[in-house]
This record gives sequence, structure tokens and C-alpha cells, in this order.
Amino acid sequence: MYFSFCFAVNAAQETSPTTAPEISADTTVKVEKSPVVFFSDTLYFISAKLGPYSAAERALNQSKRLEALIENDEFDTLLLSTSEDVVAVEILHGEQVIGSITQADADLSNKSKSELAEDYIAAIKISFATHNDQQSLITNLTRTGLLIGIFLVLIILVKFINKGFNKLIDYILRKWHKYFKGIKIKDIEILSGERQEKLFFLGMRVVKLILIILLLYLSLPIIFSIFPATKGLATTLLYYITSPVKLILLGFIGFIPELFMILVVIFITYYITKGINFISLEVERETLSIPGFYPEWAKPTFNLFKIIVMAFAFIVIFNYLPFSDSPAFQGVSVFLGLLISLGSSSAISNIIAGLVIIYMRAFKLGDRVKIGDTTGDVIEKTMLVTRLRTIKNEEVTIPNASILAGKTINYSVESNGPGLILHSTVTIGYDVPWRKVHELLISAAMKTDMILKAPSPFVLQTSLDDFYVSYQINAYTTTPQKAAVIYSELHSFIQDAFSEAGVEIMSPHYRASREGNELTIPPIYIPEEKNSN
Repeated sequence: MYFSFCFAVNAAQETSPTTAPEISADTTVKVEKSPVVFFSDTLYFISAKLGPYSAAERALNQSKRLEALIENDEFDTLLLSTSEDVVAVEILHGEQVIGSITQADADLSNKSKSELAEDYIAAIKISFATHNDQQSLITNLTRTGLLIGIFLVLIILVKFINKGFNKLIDYILRKWHKYFKGIKIKDIEILSGERQEKLFFLGMRVVKLILIILLLYLSLPIIFSIFPATKGLATTLLYYITSPVKLILLGFIGFIPELFMILVVIFITYYITKGINFISLEVERETLSIPGFYPEWAKPTFNLFKIIVMAFAFIVIFNYLPFSDSPAFQGVSVFLGLLISLGSSSAISNIIAGLVIIYMRAFKLGDRVKIGDTTGDVIEKTMLVTRLRTIKNEEVTIPNASILAGKTINYSVESNGPGLILHSTVTIGYDVPWRKVHELLISAAMKTDMILKAPSPFVLQTSLDDFYVSYQINAYTTTPQKAAVIYSELHSFIQDAFSEAGVEIMSPHYRASREGNELTIPPIYIPEEKNSN
């Protein structure tokens, strides 16, 4: 213990002066005597120099080594021994050298080196036996008192942190309650006000818990350093804190030049993407025209450019990231790349298909299309999928790869031109003049809403079958989204027109005999002479 050492040194200085003149019987030469102090006792004096060390320095070093053994509870009289060589005899405590006895020391004491070493060891043992029990009791009581004091301080600090944080939380919630309005992005509520308060409360409790744990952890080295047996643990625990902090600070200082380079790359990339967005918006609004480049290509094309620019920026930044050249970092990068490449093959094929579809201009938003067996209006186009809304208000999601591999019919491509031709087929017997059938079909089409009067509807005779003729009515419309309604209304007008004219509509599965059977039309349209028969 430090105070014991100071007390011992002071006592030694008071009881034995640093320079004590000794007058021999034969000469009047003054010999410097320096005491070796142990447990406030002067064990022996050293009067001779050893190399560059004076007698006082030798005595002080030996006193410190003995005191350190007591401080660390490592002193054991059974470990005291001597080791002699040509130059000196060393006093050892296990493997540690306590002091050395030279021939000069032996000559001044009129003894041999070995005898003088045994006398020194005997003096050390006697002093240890005399003072050890009393010193150990005082030391242990002092250490116990320090430990209790540290625990009391810890308890007070933990209570202070706990109560202080609780009061701080209550004060903030009471004072700034109006600022907890939640988080919204446009009309979407990401976090409600109540949840925001709960999240703040949870965050403050986590900070409080971290502070308490840090306080307890930092107190452990102090506690362990009180007792010599656990001083090694104190050093280890402090190393666990200081080493990462030191590494982080040194790493951050060394990372500053790379950080400036990363900021420059991010700055340039940001303004390049801003320029790309501006050009994309101008092309999409058709205020800027590029020959051969359609406005609907603007957004996907410039998004692709942005991805390329950002990917290039990431490649440049990657080399400046901390630990980017470490094997662990590179291993994780390779693993993630392999994972993405193996798990995203279908996604990549859909992305490529989405790009191809965009530049094919197969359809655009709002078009009425038929993809496979699904007919509907295009409501969304993404890089992965296309979504249709059918006439039954069903939302169908179709992968872009399936669209590219199949057939797509776009009913809206001619909506701004002559229009889309809607067609329907009826089968009429050979007994009805074909000109009459043409007239009836065209008149029914002209009555139908959303059918264009110009170009006018026309009829095609598509086949001459065994029992009937197939007539196809064709009519133009510019509203293909209403095709189902137009077809329904057209068919109803065709039925009315043929029934009023007394013409039967045949079908491949229906045949009528003319000998005594009634006509297959509504009774109100059957001529009276037929009814009388």
C-alpha cells in the first residue's frame, strides 16, 4: 500500500540519516550508509555503489521491491533464496531479484558475500514475522472499508440516475407533449402520436439502462484493484474498454481523408442525379424533345441511368470504406453477392423483361389489353410486374417475363386514329336475302352508342355453311374500355332488328324445319297469316 510505503520511507529517513559517517579504527574516511526499509524497520544498510547506481538508489530499489511484494500479497519467506556468481550474490524471491551483494559490500562488513546474504535474508524474515499479522489486519480493514464505500457510492449514483431520468422523461412529456404529433408522409401515417411517446419513453429507458450498466462496468476495475489477487482482472476489464475506444478514435482520425473523398463522390453523384431528374421531367412533359425518343421512355431510361451512376459511385466509395480490404469484409461481400445472384434470377429476368416491354411500347397506362387469357386496363407498370384491372374490377398481377414470353393484344392503339373495330357474327338461313341481312346488321350498329358513324359499320360474309350463312358485323369505336357494354347493346339491337323483320337467327346447334313448325322468333313479330295457319 502506498501510505505504508511512504510511512516506511519517512520512518527510515528519520531513524537513519541518509549519510551516516562512520570512522574506522584505522582511517577517518566517511562511508555513506543507506537503509533498506521493510515494515518501517531498517533491515540493513548499503554503503557501496554498484555500477551507475549509488548506495542510496540501491537501498531504495530494494525497499520498493519488498514493499511491492507485500502490496500484492505475494511475499512468502519460503521463496527467499540466494544465487551466487563471480560478480555478486543475488537475494531472490522466487524468480524476482530483491537485491545484490557485491564484494565491496562484503569488504565493508568484514564478511563474505554468502554470509552477508544470509544475514540480510534473516533480517527480512524477522521483520516479516513481527509485522505481518498487524499489517495484514490493517490492510484488509482498509480495503474492506474502501469496498463498502465504493458500493455505497454506486447505490447512490444508480438511484440518482434512475430518479433523474424518470423526472426528465416526465418533464419532457409534460413540457413538449404538443410536439408528439406522430410522423406522416403525405397522407400515410407512419407513426401515431401515442406510439411516438411510447417510443420516446422506451428509448430513454434504454439510455438509462446503458448508463447504469456502463457505470457498473467502470466500477468493476476500481473494485478489483483494491485486492491484489484481482488486480489483473481490473487491468483486463479496463483494457476491454480502452482498447476499442482507442482503436475507434485512431481509426476515425485515420479515416478523415477517406471521409472527405467519400463526401466529394456523394456530392457529385447527388447533383448528377438531380440533373438526370430534371432532364427526365422535361422530356416527360415534352418540353424537351429528343428525335426517336418517346416521352414514356423518359422515366425508366433516366432511372436506369441513375442506377448506373449510383452503382459507379458505390464502387468508387467502396475502396475508401473502413476495413474494406479486410478478409472478413470481403468474405461478407462475396457471400452477399452470391446470395443475391442465386436468389434473384427470376427477379432479374422480370426486370430485363420490363425494360424490353417499355422500349417495345407494347402498351401504356390506361390501355385496354389482353395478356394471355386476361383482358383489362393497365393500371400499373413496374420493372417486375404489370397490373391489370378487368371489367369485373379484378386486379391481376402478371410477371413481366410471362408477358414477354407470351402474346399481348392492345385494343387501345388505334383509339386516337380510325378507332378499334368491334365485330360479332350471326348465322342466317339461306332463305333470307343477304342484302337484307346487311341492312339489318348495319342499322343495329348505327343505333348503338359509342359506335362511330364514320367510318360507317360494314358486314363481311365469313362462311357459307351447310344450313346457314355467317355474317360478321364490324363497327368502329374510340372507347375500347367500354367494349363489353358496346357488345351487349349491339347484340340487343341486332335481336330487335331481326325480330322486327321476321328473320330467324340460326346457330350451329339449331335447325328448324319449315313443314308445319312455327318460326323461331318472338310471337309478337310473327305475321298474322302465319298465326292463322
